[in-house]
Amino acid sequence: MRIVHFSDVHIGVESFSRTDPETGLPSRLLDFLSTLDEVADYCIDNEADLALFCGDAYKSRDPSQTHQREFAKRIARLSNAGVPTFLLEGNHDTPAVAGRATALDIFQTLDVRGVTVGNQPETYRVVTRSGPVQIIAVPWVRRSGFLARDETRGLAPEQVNELIQARLTDIVADRVASLDPTVPAVLAGHLTVSEAKTSSEQSMMLGRDYVLLKSSLAVPQLDYVALGHIHRHQVLGERPHLVYSGALQRVDFGEEKDDKGFCVVELDPAGEQGQRMTSFEFVEVNARRLLTIAVDVKDGDINPTATVLAQIAKHEVADAVVRLRISIGAGDEAGLSDAPMRTALEGAHFVASISRDVRQEARTRLGGEYDSSTGPRQALELYLKAAEVPEERAAVLLEYADSIIEDTEPERP
Repeated sequence: MRIVHFSDVHIGVESFSRTDPETGLPSRLLDFLSTLDEVADYCIDNEADLALFCGDAYKSRDPSQTHQREFAKRIARLSNAGVPTFLLEGNHDTPAVAGRATALDIFQTLDVRGVTVGNQPETYRVVTRSGPVQIIAVPWVRRSGFLARDETRGLAPEQVNELIQARLTDIVADRVASLDPTVPAVLAGHLTVSEAKTSSEQSMMLGRDYVLLKSSLAVPQLDYVALGHIHRHQVLGERPHLVYSGALQRVDFGEEKDDKGFCVVELDPAGEQGQRMTSFEFVEVNARRLLTIAVDVKDGDINPTATVLAQIAKHEVADAVVRLRISIGAGDEAGLSDAPMRTALEGAHFVASISRDVRQEARTRLGGEYDSSTGPRQALELYLKAAEVPEERAAVLLEYADSIIEDTEPERP
């Protein structure tokens, strides 16, 4: 039984976009759809038994009609190819107001063939060409719908989270206890697990997270634990494998160095409970590169622009989203010219920013002898002393200072 596990598609993230001349759509929208196409192509070409999506189809809880249409196209391809698809609801798929439909409910309403929507923390049984599989779903839970008002009255947000964590832990334990030991079983969760390492998704999280202990999910009765919500791909444990597939595209520069892709899991339906996984693979997708070029211009550089251009030339900027960060002394900043730098970056998909971190020269401190009663000449004397100016030069400077203060010309020999 081949399961393709993916998550966090986030259609609607359009930062660093330019308009695509052929479609008129933002180029980054096409990036996110392209990697979703790679998942669908793999499932169809490799005869996957189950496409297991672990939440966050969209960036927004209220996706546009265009975003919904494009996601539905990919799900329809899987349906038409006979690949069963399980759609777990994530926090970006769940409206803030109780009673409103989620972004994925349309598939359940239309009864799309082969598509199951996991919108409740319960066990679903999905039939595949290699036999049935049990899926314990742990979708993102809306606090107002999951807990009674009386339970949360007077509680701080942290205490509400603790209550959710305890309730979900109990639900998972109950579902695990009721599994059919003769049928493969996986858990699909859209949540934060203890020990998980995050990246830029902190900026996209809607509200504060509740956190489940890894030990409450990594139970021996499960053959695989598929997770979504954290954008960084990571394997948190084995026996069973406890895995975040990660987002399919880099959302921002916090994910610049993250690998992007999906997971392929092989289960042997005839194996023993909790020991059915025979192989695991992370398949990388062609995600858009995000590239930071950092240049440290040394003080006194006679041609800082050339120094920056030389550093740009060391990187492959073609088709990447690039940000250029320049550290330079205040006295050398005037030698920087933006035009040549932008020309050198013309091959980039998008130039996110060209920023200058201007280092200020260290200021000489006058020490405790200086206060509000210190006169201008005395202040200059303190400065020349603190700056260790030679006595002869200090005397000349003080002479000129006296002439300015007294509005007279100094006598010259």
